Order: sequence, then C-alpha cells, then structure tokens
Amino acid sequence: MKKNTVKTGQNLLSLLLLLLVSISGFSQEQSLPKARTDSFWDHVQFGGGLGLAIGSDFTDITVAPSAIYNFNEHFALGTGLQYSRLKQKNFYDSNVVGGTLIGLFNPIEEIQLSLELEQVHVNTTYTDLYDNVKRSFWNTGLYVGGGYRADNITIGARFNLLFDKDKDLYGDALMPFIRVYF
Repeated sequence: MKKNTVKTGQNLLSLLLLLLVSISGFSQEQSLPKARTDSFWDHVQFGGGLGLAIGSDFTDITVAPSAIYNFNEHFALGTGLQYSRLKQKNFYDSNVVGGTLIGLFNPIEEIQLSLELEQVHVNTTYTDLYDNVKRSFWNTGLYVGGGYRADNITIGARFNLLFDKDKDLYGDALMPFIRVYF
C-alpha cells in the first residue's frame, strides 16, 4: 500500500511538471499583441543647465532649461531656453537671452553626437574711466559635438562652425559640455 501511494505521488508530480513545462512552452511561443500604451510624454525628457559663480565684485548666473523628444533609442530632437547675467562691478554688465534647437544621435549606447543651433541676443555695457560703451547684437552658433554617454548624462565637447573671434559672444569655438536629461 505504501508503494502505491509513493508511486501515485511520483506520477502526479511527473504529470504536474509536464503540465507546467507545456504551459510555459506554449506561453513563450504565442504572445498576444500588446496594446500600445506609451504616450507622447513617455518619450520626453527634461534637463538643462544651471550655473552660478560669485566672487569679489563678480556675478555670473545662467539658467538654461531644455527638453528633448526621443523618437527611438538612436534619435532625439529638442529645444531649450537660455538666460545669463554676467556682471563685474565698475567694468562689465551683460544679459544674454535666447534659445536653442538640438538634434541628438546615439550610434551606440555610449556615444552621443549632436547638432545644435543657438540664437541669443546679447546686451553688454563696458564701463571705463570716462565713458560707458553699450553693445547690443544677435549671436548665432551652429555646433557639432560629441560625447561619452552613461545613462542620462553625457560629457563631451562641441565646436561652433560659425565662430568669429571678433564678433562672437564666446571666447573660443570649442566648448566642453555636460548634458543631463531626466
């Protein structure tokens, strides 16, 4: 009697294992189509930059929010705003306001290439012993860049193809960057 109970238990266990393996195999072969639940906002990431430098009679504040839309794991397109205030007491005062358009391409997960168009308006006042010199102009930058990407952070450099040392807002055509998108 004891042998029959053990044998019946083994048979039931074998049948149960066979049934589980069959169900598991069947569920992997036929998957039902998934309902598309991702919305526009599931593809949007926000980020930007903040900067603050304060010293003896010197202040530099930058606020630059941005957002990108990820079309897939390789391509993204976005836009951003920028405001900077730079002041050195009794010498220099500047306000910079503008916007950017940016395209991102990730050929592989760790590499990010970018093309960025920046248009900013610059109001600057230089003060010397005798006079104030005011300058107001638009500055356009077309940047190509590349960087190393880890998750949502990219560290790299960009180069301004339209750089003119006599007319440009920035001191050099090559600029390092850190991009963060959440």
